[in-house]
Amino acid sequence: MPRATKIVATLGPASSSPEVLGRMIRAGVDVVRLNFSHGTAQDHIDRATMVRDVARAQGKEVAIMADLQGPKIRVGKFEGGKIMLVTGQQFVLDGGSSELGTNERVGLDYKELPRDVKPGDTLLLNDGLLELTVDAVRGEQVHTTVVVGGELSNNKGINKSGGGLTAPALTSKDMEDIKTAMSFQCEYLAVSFPKNATDMEMARQLANVAGEPWKHKPALIAKIERSEAIPALESILKASDGIMVARGDLAVEVGAATVPALQKRMIKMAREMDRIVITATQMMESMIVNPVPTRAEVSDVANAVLDGTDAVMLSAETAAGKYPVETVQMMSTICLEAERAEEISLDASFTNKTFGRIDQSIAMAALFTAYHLGCKAILALTESGSSALWMSRHKIHVPIYGLTSKVFSQRKMALYRNVLPLLMPNFTDRDEALKHAETLLVELGVLKPGDTYAITCGEPMGYPGGTNMLKVCRVG
Repeated sequence: MPRATKIVATLGPASSSPEVLGRMIRAGVDVVRLNFSHGTAQDHIDRATMVRDVARAQGKEVAIMADLQGPKIRVGKFEGGKIMLVTGQQFVLDGGSSELGTNERVGLDYKELPRDVKPGDTLLLNDGLLELTVDAVRGEQVHTTVVVGGELSNNKGINKSGGGLTAPALTSKDMEDIKTAMSFQCEYLAVSFPKNATDMEMARQLANVAGEPWKHKPALIAKIERSEAIPALESILKASDGIMVARGDLAVEVGAATVPALQKRMIKMAREMDRIVITATQMMESMIVNPVPTRAEVSDVANAVLDGTDAVMLSAETAAGKYPVETVQMMSTICLEAERAEEISLDASFTNKTFGRIDQSIAMAALFTAYHLGCKAILALTESGSSALWMSRHKIHVPIYGLTSKVFSQRKMALYRNVLPLLMPNFTDRDEALKHAETLLVELGVLKPGDTYAITCGEPMGYPGGTNMLKVCRVG
């Protein structure tokens, strides 16, 4: 069986050479993430070009995900680059200061903080490693007491326990970055810190306008990392093409112990709503410096796979780590082992499910038929990738091949669980298309004489959302 769970890898200093990226793609990377928190517009354009070129040289198309920075809710810089906070000491976060910070105070990149907090609030800095309690707000200054001390260095993040910071999800920088991302036609646009569906709708509008010169509309991923996003999860999912379980900031805001159950809930809800889901943050963190992961990290990746995530994501592990290729290889191995242990209960997942569209009904019928007939593969001839997406929402140990004439759809399907996207010519004749699809899968060694497979397509050919036919065939 091919690996069903997809791997998203972040590009950075450790992986920005064509040679290393090529090895990572060979090791199993399906989606390359460009982190817009670092680098210039030209850097991202150059890296996107490199990704396209390197992937093509490997005979594979990968998707590009442009990840927007979002609001900078951070402290400013310090005189010596860092300070040591001691438990019990007083410390001032000063929105009015532009000077370098000291042991007593530091400026803020996020000037609205004094209006977002009140005495008694808990502030968590540097991914929750430091804890401050707000004593008073005086003008632009937030006076605090250090509850948990430690090292604080330049530009570390600030979170408010329980959420409530009013920073907008889309900054002016993000709006410029969306234009950059559309110039190289990224398949996925990840939006940081959305609070509600309106944030995602605004991002889609901006992306569609920026992509208009290329007739390009990216798929949108909402990064769930604010506590306010949890009660709005269903509406955010409806306004998005998928979500990212961004466990770093989310854990700081809602508490680390709450995140595992939230992760399972988010994966389940996304799949039920026919949306994509990516599980991210610290999945193989120790491999930034070590050649092997911890046992806990192996279990973490495996559990996300067993929960049904579409993809698992690597951040600093591939961006700045010592072992970017080995990390991808290890993650791929873990995914495969977890998938072998999956329990398939396809009939149960169909109970009480209703279909309002012909193409969706055909997709479900293909799954059901292939599962019970023991088909070798499901071939979905698709313009937009929708029928392949619907099939991928149910666990089934039958690989789904998404065959499309559109490169954008091919790359987009690279993120769908258990879908292997392939490019084929654009046929107007149905029988020619079906014959070509079978020949292609035989040439790839997926099908051999005597194998049965299910194939779906639309008639007439070439209309997105037009899938209306299911055929079960045996290779002659």
